[in-house]
Amino acid sequence: MSTLEIKDLHVSVTTEDGPKEILKGVTLTIKDGETHAIMGPNGSGKSTLAYSIAGHPKYTVTSGTVTLDGDDVLEMSVDERARAGLFLAMQYPVEVPGVSVANFLRTAKTAIDGEAPKLRTWVKDVNAAMAENGLDSTFSTRSVNEGFSGGEKKRHEIAQLNLLNPKVAVLDETDSGLDIDALKTVSEGVNRFAEAGDKGVLLITHYTRILRYIKPDFVHVFVAGRIAEQGGPELADQLEAEGYDKYVNAAV
Repeated sequence: MSTLEIKDLHVSVTTEDGPKEILKGVTLTIKDGETHAIMGPNGSGKSTLAYSIAGHPKYTVTSGTVTLDGDDVLEMSVDERARAGLFLAMQYPVEVPGVSVANFLRTAKTAIDGEAPKLRTWVKDVNAAMAENGLDSTFSTRSVNEGFSGGEKKRHEIAQLNLLNPKVAVLDETDSGLDIDALKTVSEGVNRFAEAGDKGVLLITHYTRILRYIKPDFVHVFVAGRIAEQGGPELADQLEAEGYDKYVNAAV
């Protein structure tokens, strides 16, 4: 049983004109077995929420709480959050020249589990995860994300998700820049993770197309740093038909 609980979260960033508040009181609970989709226009604070949960130093939490199974996430370092069971798939995955995918994944798995996986079993697991996510096994010998296409970077992230097996996955616009085939492959990987039944997923997206393949239990409309409305999957269909205008205008 895992629960990520966010209560009245306020987050600011530093600008030339001083602190600017981005999140203005976000409250959200993600229980195991649940998939939550956050949808909203550009600049609404969706990615800020993801990076604040993960512990990005650019974002300052000014008030509110984030807990995972009752433990204070905000008191944890970034690596402690990962070991506690949080996973962030970034909108723009970074390149790590000189570090092979295989070494990166084994180091991450060792840090999370507290012991290194058996090499023979691990190589088989990595190759299987690569194949399931549409990547050739040779990708494991390449530097992390270096020279990867946008779709290959996203598929590699989902391979990481499947191998590291966290409690809660925060996926920040994982569908960004994907063609139809890559979108299906990435969605299948997310579904494999979610189908374990004891996992939580927070999926951040602009569009409903990924929701054709990943069925959310809850949809939240995010506008001006707050959750403006929430409902079931039907809310995504409403947004597709009507857009965000009424929520943006109400926030103004």
